[in-house]
Amino acid sequence: MSIKFSNVIHSYSASLDHWTLKISDWKIEGNESIFIHGPSGCGKTTLLRLIAGLINPLQGSINVFNQRIDLMNQRERDKFRANNVGFVFQEFNLIPYLSAIENVRLAQKFAGQQIKMKELFSLFAELNLKEHDLHKPTNQLSIGEKQRVAIVRAMINKPNLLIVDEPTSSLDKANKDDFMRLLMDSSERNGTLLLFVSHEYHLSSFFNKIIALNEIAQIQGF
Repeated sequence: MSIKFSNVIHSYSASLDHWTLKISDWKIEGNESIFIHGPSGCGKTTLLRLIAGLINPLQGSINVFNQRIDLMNQRERDKFRANNVGFVFQEFNLIPYLSAIENVRLAQKFAGQQIKMKELFSLFAELNLKEHDLHKPTNQLSIGEKQRVAIVRAMINKPNLLIVDEPTSSLDKANKDDFMRLLMDSSERNGTLLLFVSHEYHLSSFFNKIIALNEIAQIQGF
C-alpha cells in the first residue's frame, strides 16, 4: 500500500498565484503509523482532505493505493472512500439521535458491506463497550464511550487507510491516553495505514514515523 504526491499544488482559488500548499514529491509505503504535526492552521487538515479525495489539487497527481484519486469523479471518490478509508474526527461526528449500533451500521451500508452482527458485537466488546449501552442514542454516552464508537465505526469495514484529525484536543490526559491506546491497537490489529494529524507533539511517542508538515510541503504564510 502506498500514497504518492507528485507536483501537487492546492489553492482555494482557481489561480496558481494564490496557492496554499505545495508538495513536489512525497511517498509513504506500508502499514505504518504516521504522526503529522505542525501549528494550527498550517495545512494539516488540507493534506488529509487531499489524500481522501475530499478536495482536488489545482495541479499535480495524487496516487492512493495505485489509484489516481485526483482523476476520479465525485461518485468514484465516494466509493473509493467507503471501501478504503476510515475517519476519526475531533468531534467524532456521530449522529446523536442514533444508537452506537445504528451509527456503525450506517457506515457499513454506505460501503455496501454485509452487516455481520456477530463481528460487530465482537469489535464493540474488544473496546470495552457494554452491550446495554449500544442501544442508547450516542448523545447519552460519555466522551470515552463516544471515542470507542467512533473507532468501531472507522474500523468496521477494515479500511486500508485510517485518517485521524485532531481527535484529542478537547480531552483530558487520561482520556487522551485511553483513546490513543485503543486507536493504535485497532489499527495494528487490522494492518491499517494510520495517518494522524495533531499539533500536540507529545502524542508522537505512540507512532513509528513522525513528519513535520513543513518537511514535505511549502505552506503559504508559514
